[in-house]
Amino acid sequence: MNIIIPPPLTLYVHLPWCERKCPYCDFNSHALKTDLPASDYINGLIADLDTVEKTYPKRRFHAVFFGGGTPSLFEGDQIARLLDHLDRYGWLDSETEITLEANPGSADVSRFRRYHDCGVNRLSLGVQSFNNDSLSVLGRIHNGEEAKEACRAVREAGFDNFNIDLMHGLPGQVTADALADLRAALDFSPTHLSLYQLTIEPNTAFAANPPALPDEEVLWDIRCAVQDLACEAGFEQYEVSAFARPGRRCRHNLNYWEFGDYIGIGAGAHSKLSLQGGVYRWRRPRHPREYLKTVTAGSVPDAGPPLAPAALRFEFLLNALRLKAGFSKRLFEQWTGLDWNEEKALFEDAVNDGLLRLDETRVQTTPLGWRFLDDLLERFLDQ
Repeated sequence: MNIIIPPPLTLYVHLPWCERKCPYCDFNSHALKTDLPASDYINGLIADLDTVEKTYPKRRFHAVFFGGGTPSLFEGDQIARLLDHLDRYGWLDSETEITLEANPGSADVSRFRRYHDCGVNRLSLGVQSFNNDSLSVLGRIHNGEEAKEACRAVREAGFDNFNIDLMHGLPGQVTADALADLRAALDFSPTHLSLYQLTIEPNTAFAANPPALPDEEVLWDIRCAVQDLACEAGFEQYEVSAFARPGRRCRHNLNYWEFGDYIGIGAGAHSKLSLQGGVYRWRRPRHPREYLKTVTAGSVPDAGPPLAPAALRFEFLLNALRLKAGFSKRLFEQWTGLDWNEEKALFEDAVNDGLLRLDETRVQTTPLGWRFLDDLLERFLDQ
């Protein structure tokens, strides 16, 4: 396997603290028990970047994404320090999309304006719902009116590109409730929507004490209804849970789904890089304290051996088949280093079962394959 032309590169910055851990969340996030160690953590991120700069070939970042946790717990000046450091290394340009996740419970116009002024040009607001009962069940720290105030604050701060996260399939929810949430979001003219179903993940509070969720038929009706309304409102569904106005797809997430390269800095952050010897992955220590100890010592992440062909194939499909348009055979070859002609036989059963369609240049799920995407992907995991 030889990656001749490397894919686009993005940067993920993990800011792991929240005011409170939500019961459905399985991300590497930690409820604050003391003051936010913001300065020390930003110093650690800068040390991490210094290690990246010395170790791997320099390439510009196509996008930067501050995720968490709750990145909006950090002050604008702290975010600015990191962006200034990236700029000094020449990793940013005027076209770089820079996204920061924010929660309505830690939001105000002045904070958002400072993010905007220091170079953040896209905000992603974790609303989840505008319904007070739903927000209470989800363990969120904001209520419906505070969610609306945060949406207004995004616009007032000068952002013309922002995403709203909404969750559906909530305990006790019916289709009308989910549509009411979406209509409330549309009132604020977001340029992007993330519309995803609540799932019960292992090692979460909901896994230990599961709430009663709507049955499968109700879940399917809700999903179809919110997708139809989003499309009627002028959004294009380009991924399982992602909807965008024309020209407003999330570059960072799209790069994941197209199997692009990314550097992850921060506690537990993952990286994937295509080099001449193949595709490599590594991860930083999960706990913030251990992470800071590691990066302060200047430790270089151990990338280990390149991904084996079976792992490459599955990871590519795990991401690319989430895209409504599927993927091109050329992209598959270019960014995995695998020969499509040697791989295509593995897809025949899925084609015969009506889950995939192939033409001369592309691979795409059928409507049946789209509905049962997890089952489709399991076939390739077995292979």
